[in-house]
Amino acid sequence: MTKPGFEFDAERYKACSRHQKEWGNKTIAELGLRGGERILDIGCGDGVLTARMAELVPNGSVVGIDSSANMIETARKNRADNLRFEVLDANEIAYCDEFDVIFSNAALHWVLDHDRLHANCLKALRPGGQVRFTFAGEGNCTNFFSVVRELMTDKRFKSILDDFEWPWFMPSVASYRELVSKHGYEELRVWGENGDRHFTREELIGWIEQPSIVPFVQHIPAGSRIEFRDAVVDLMLQRTSEPEGTYFETFRRIHMIGKNGA
Repeated sequence: MTKPGFEFDAERYKACSRHQKEWGNKTIAELGLRGGERILDIGCGDGVLTARMAELVPNGSVVGIDSSANMIETARKNRADNLRFEVLDANEIAYCDEFDVIFSNAALHWVLDHDRLHANCLKALRPGGQVRFTFAGEGNCTNFFSVVRELMTDKRFKSILDDFEWPWFMPSVASYRELVSKHGYEELRVWGENGDRHFTREELIGWIEQPSIVPFVQHIPAGSRIEFRDAVVDLMLQRTSEPEGTYFETFRRIHMIGKNGA
């Protein structure tokens, strides 16, 4: 994750992020790595995917960054000579002409300023390098967002959530294509994907707790956190329940590939 100020329970996230790992492994397989690339992984989380890329570039190197110190502490349990991790927010990267690939999976919806992000990425790319991002877009998590917006107006929580700042950026494919096209990438592609998910009960609750309600929990006074968590979980279980015993949530992904032709 990359939103400044949010700390996540990295071990619990690692146990509850199977769908994010599935998306990431598919994207990594499509990178066409040849073994010598220098790679930056933005919002590396627990570092599992970062370590996978390090295995694929034995003659290259991989740097994973995340603004959550807890995530980086867990990520550093993945060890390799060509792998390192840094606590660093996505919008604070200041690399220059250093990477062949800049990768991010299921993280950049936590970053609000994508103009700044892309300006920094283009500086960090070597000539001919590519950016490969996938993150949440418009239509993502419709059930979860409906539930938390309802609870934000509930008399139990309204006064303490009046000044809550929405932490996610989830644009439409068309608006994101327009945003990115201003930055001068070559061979630019932006497209959407439907990644809707049928969770088990345990998977749904785990995903709610890590990372989905973390911004709310960190905003709410300690004495009200359990009550809020329980209210979110109860409503989500009611609204997403399916006859087969699974629980449905919408996941809409934005994919982007852009090359630096400098």
